Amino acid sequence: MWKRPLDYARGKRHDLRRDERGMSFVFVGMGFLAFMAATTLAIDVGMFMTARTQAQTAADSGALAGATALAFDNFDDRSPGGPAVMNAKNAAIANTVVGAAPSVLPGDVTFPVGPTGNNRVAVNVYRNTARGNPVDTLIGPLLDVPTVDIAATATAEASPANAMTCVKPFAIPDRWIENKTPPWTTGSTFDRYDNKGKVIQNADQYIPAGQPGYVGYNSTRDKGLLLTLRAGTGNNIEPSMYYSWAMPSSTGGDDYRGNIAGCNTTVVHFGDAMTQEPGDMTGPTNQGIDDLIAADPYASWDTSKNEVHSTKNPSPRVFRSGNNIFGRITPILGVIDNNAGPAPTGTFPVAIRLVK
Repeated sequence: MWKRPLDYARGKRHDLRRDERGMSFVFVGMGFLAFMAATTLAIDVGMFMTARTQAQTAADSGALAGATALAFDNFDDRSPGGPAVMNAKNAAIANTVVGAAPSVLPGDVTFPVGPTGNNRVAVNVYRNTARGNPVDTLIGPLLDVPTVDIAATATAEASPANAMTCVKPFAIPDRWIENKTPPWTTGSTFDRYDNKGKVIQNADQYIPAGQPGYVGYNSTRDKGLLLTLRAGTGNNIEPSMYYSWAMPSSTGGDDYRGNIAGCNTTVVHFGDAMTQEPGDMTGPTNQGIDDLIAADPYASWDTSKNEVHSTKNPSPRVFRSGNNIFGRITPILGVIDNNAGPAPTGTFPVAIRLVK
């Protein structure tokens, strides 16, 4: 049957209203846009998390470097240009945050007081709008968020260590109160008893570490103090001498020599009993020192900075000249043994660790 053109047009419009062909393209397009937005947003979020992790790494590095400088360079210099602040700042900005160095100003390095004293270093790092270095976003501009601020903080501590490893087998007399011929010097002798074992007049006195009145070596006051070491003999006690130490599970000349040149991993604690190595240890001592020097032959003592100058950190070097062996008082790394007692006040070994 023939239809009129008007009737055909009406029928066609009626069919189009019910025709769903092409809607899949609309849904696919909308889904594609949503997928792209979610993917881009995920990239932004992932980048933010990476930036936060990198910022924390920068803060951790700065805090550890600052605490190390506090312990080994200058404990009292906390000025903006001092070693603690400068080492903390330089170590932090050496770590990039999403391709750019974070902002760390001298004021971002502080020295909070911890349970064991004023031996902490805190570092704050920033990539934010206030410092002019925020992190750019990808999808954020579509949401009117072109940048985000990233910040991190960390605190490290030069903790008094109650234990050590890699200790050399030398037992050196501590400082004492010199009453017989004051003041105390590196050439003094400990005079307390006569030949009958009785306490003499104006006898010298030693107060053990950890007790009130202790006047032993101090890592700050005595840093760089030169001692001429030589094997101890008899009961003549002088600062410039040592007793050869038979370390635990390591006795005899060969082990003694190896402990000087290398590292004995025995954990040594404050207050551990020490046994003197029997026999003449002059030969093994010289041989061990020679081996130790060979491990860092170009190391030297920097008198201007009062520290060891070496390409190794730390240097294993002990300087020797002729028949004498010289040693200097210096801070040293230690460890924390949670099963041992506390470290005495003023202990030399320190453990550098993150606390926050």
